[in-house]
Amino acid sequence: MPMGEPRSVVITGASRGLGFASAARLYREGWRVIAAMRRPERDMAALREATGAAEDDERLIGVQLDLLDPESIAAAAKAIGEAWGGNGATPYSLVHNAGISAAGMVEESDPALWQNMFGTHVLGPVALTKALLPAMRAAGTGRVVVVSSAGGVRGQPGIAAYSAAKGALERWAESMAGEIAPFGLGVTVLIAGTYDTDIITDAGTTDERDFDGPYARMHRTIDKRGRFAVGNLARPASKFTDGLVRALDDEAPFRRRGVGIDASMLLASNRFLPAAGMHQVSRLVMGIPRQGTMRNGQVPLTVSQRAMVAAARILPQPVLMKLATIMAERAANKENPAKEKNDA
Repeated sequence: MPMGEPRSVVITGASRGLGFASAARLYREGWRVIAAMRRPERDMAALREATGAAEDDERLIGVQLDLLDPESIAAAAKAIGEAWGGNGATPYSLVHNAGISAAGMVEESDPALWQNMFGTHVLGPVALTKALLPAMRAAGTGRVVVVSSAGGVRGQPGIAAYSAAKGALERWAESMAGEIAPFGLGVTVLIAGTYDTDIITDAGTTDERDFDGPYARMHRTIDKRGRFAVGNLARPASKFTDGLVRALDDEAPFRRRGVGIDASMLLASNRFLPAAGMHQVSRLVMGIPRQGTMRNGQVPLTVSQRAMVAAARILPQPVLMKLATIMAERAANKENPAKEKNDA
C-alpha cells in the first residue's frame, strides 16, 4: 500500500443495517470503502447522504453484488479490481456482513429456503473471497471479517436454516484462517448481539411458521419472547461499528469477538457449559416445553397459564372474578385501541 494511501475495505450488505452503519463509520474515519449491495443505483444515495460523500468521491464506491448469482460475484470482483487497480490499492479488509433471516421449524421450511440461506451466507462469501484473496495475499497484509450471530454459536430452535448457515460460515472462516495466516493475512469472526436492523423485523424475515400446525404452541411462545428481547435489548446499528473497528485492527491469525453484552455472555457460557447444559439454557430462554410433554398432541401449559391455575387454588372466588374482568377489559382494549383512546 502506498505511503499515505487510506486503507480500503469491501463491505457486503452495505445498503442497510449493520453494513450501512459500518460503511458510514469507516468512511468518516478515512477508509476507502467499497459498498457492495444488490441495488447500488437505488441505495447508494442514502449512504452518500449519510456520509456527505459526493457521487465522484473515490473513497466511497458502490458495487452491485448478488451473492446468489455467480456472474454478479465475478463482476463485483472485477469492478473492485478496476476501481482500485489504477492507484495500486488492494482491499485491506473484506467484511462479510450480508445476510438473510428466516423463521420456521425444520419440518416446516422449504428446501429452497435452505439453498438460499447457504448461498447467501456460505457459498457466495466463499466465491467472493476466492476472487479477492490473490490480491490480498500479494499485498501480504489484510483481514477477512465474518459477521455471525448467536445462531452461529449454538443451533437455535425455530431458525434452523439460518443457524446452520451461520455455523457453516464460522467453520469456514476458522479453516481459512489457518490457510492464509502464513501469507500475513488474518480472520476475525464477529458474533453480533441484538441490534435494531431490518433483519430482525417481520419485513426482513422469511416467515415459514405454521401457527395452526403441531409447532404452534412453541411458535407463539418463541415469538412473544423474541419480540420482548428485540424491544428491550436491541441497540442501534451504529453501536456495532465499535466492534468492527477493533476487529480490523486485530493482528492475531484468528480471533472471535462478541459485539454486545449478550453476545459476549453467550460466548462465555458456550465456552464453560457442556453441550447438554447449553441445550437446556436455550430451551428455558425460548420457553420450549420439556422433552416428551407434547406427545400425542398434548399442549402443555405456559408459565402464565400455570400461574393462573396456582392462583385459582389460593385466591378467593370474588378476587378471581375481579382479576378476570380486568384481564378481559385489557384484552378488549388491545384489540380496539381507538376505543380506549376515545374513552380516555
